[in-house]
Amino acid sequence: MNSWTQLQRSSAQTIRACQNRKLNEFINFYLYPFSPFYKNLFDQHRIPPRSIRSVEDLARIPFTTKNDFVGETNPDKFREFVLRPSPESVQKAWPFPKLLALKLSRWAKGESRLREEFAREFRPVFMTFTSGTTQNPVAYFYSRYDIDNLSLAGERLIDVLDVAPADYLLNLFPYAPHLAFWQVVLGGLAAGNFILSTGGGKVYGTEGNIKAVMKLRPAVLLGTPGYVYHILREAKERGCVLDFVKKVVLGAARIEPFFKLKLTEIMSELGAGEVKVLGTYGFTEARMAWTECPADHSASTGYHTYPDKEIFEIIDPETGQVRPEGGDGELVYTSIDSRGSSVLRYRTGDFVKGGITYQPCPYCGRTVPRISSDISRISDVRDLRLTKIKGSLVNLSKCSALLEEFREIEEWQMEICKKDGDPYELDQINIYIACKESVARDRLKEAVTKKFYLETEVSPNAVVFLPLQDLVARLELEISGKEKRIIDRRGYLRHNIKNTLTDKKE
Repeated sequence: MNSWTQLQRSSAQTIRACQNRKLNEFINFYLYPFSPFYKNLFDQHRIPPRSIRSVEDLARIPFTTKNDFVGETNPDKFREFVLRPSPESVQKAWPFPKLLALKLSRWAKGESRLREEFAREFRPVFMTFTSGTTQNPVAYFYSRYDIDNLSLAGERLIDVLDVAPADYLLNLFPYAPHLAFWQVVLGGLAAGNFILSTGGGKVYGTEGNIKAVMKLRPAVLLGTPGYVYHILREAKERGCVLDFVKKVVLGAARIEPFFKLKLTEIMSELGAGEVKVLGTYGFTEARMAWTECPADHSASTGYHTYPDKEIFEIIDPETGQVRPEGGDGELVYTSIDSRGSSVLRYRTGDFVKGGITYQPCPYCGRTVPRISSDISRISDVRDLRLTKIKGSLVNLSKCSALLEEFREIEEWQMEICKKDGDPYELDQINIYIACKESVARDRLKEAVTKKFYLETEVSPNAVVFLPLQDLVARLELEISGKEKRIIDRRGYLRHNIKNTLTDKKE
């Protein structure tokens, strides 16, 4: 089952058998003997590693969360997830056939060469970081084995995107130790496509990126949704014609259906024909990303996964119970082929409406499990205490969707803050908008306020219109790795109060 061509068209039963075998081997020959964290976890809960023989058996294992990587008394706790083999642990864990192969390799290649190969497989040589949106960034380590897996995932991603070998790729993701940039770089190299990485707005700037587009004439543009739209909007202002672009691939943020339509429309205005706007999904802990396949009218086909590399579950966020196929819930990730930092039953914090389907894709025919693209952060549902008597639950992802529906809006930002900057006052929601010049602002403000209330049962305290360039600066589209679309300033205020009280006490 090494061939991607064969795997992506296999039956569900064949794919599950492959996952069961790889899960059992990974836990017994790599994770349990070489991972300090998981050896302790299994021993503490008295779980015999050999008892985990199938995907269904995963339910017996406790979840791993972001908090497990951060220790107040142990700042290096994240290193406990890195596989650390030793001659003793290898001798104890590996079965006779693997040990025999090791001895034969030593005899054929020599001790020095064997040590080099072993180090290549396990020694960390690279790292990426979580974005640190909700807490301090956490480092995840890659060995050369994991780098090869990242390259393979990128090659598969390009295959699912149906990118031709002769197509040029322009990588607009910001240059940073984050997954998105490196997945595109290594994927393009592995697939043999010509790829130019500009580093986003912070390196080339808007002017430089537009020049790169016009000079390279790429068939595929890849980047964050906000920055890609910003580049296309500026290209339109300059009278550019982008009839060579076939696909726009977005990542590192939630992509609303209305935003896809918005990009399709501006691409049409730029002279492009049948452009496909596609989303990708990935997270640092998995160290790879997945994509939708091209479909008619930019419909979402779900993220096509690599079942020989991972297992996904959908659970009820409250009870932890595994949900059935198509059920809504939180996405849980298990690696079955990694070295470096390896995780088992990792709770991503991402809520997937529509869950996972194991049915063949109606567009490309692939039979791999597909994750619904309707994904939002569980932490995006927050208690906005708008009065001192009664609070309201507001889904921030829903806020994004409803604002994207207004085609009159060029850019927007939502700010959650305290009235008059007083940390003990009521919460407020301010919406900043840059709209097209011909739009009647009073009517747009009324429509936004009304729709916001109907969808969230909360009215924004202010709808403020700003010049486009001012809002681009507020969003940090050209200088930040992630656009500042929704800003919550309440936590900042609470942090300042805590520090002030501490200072006074001292």
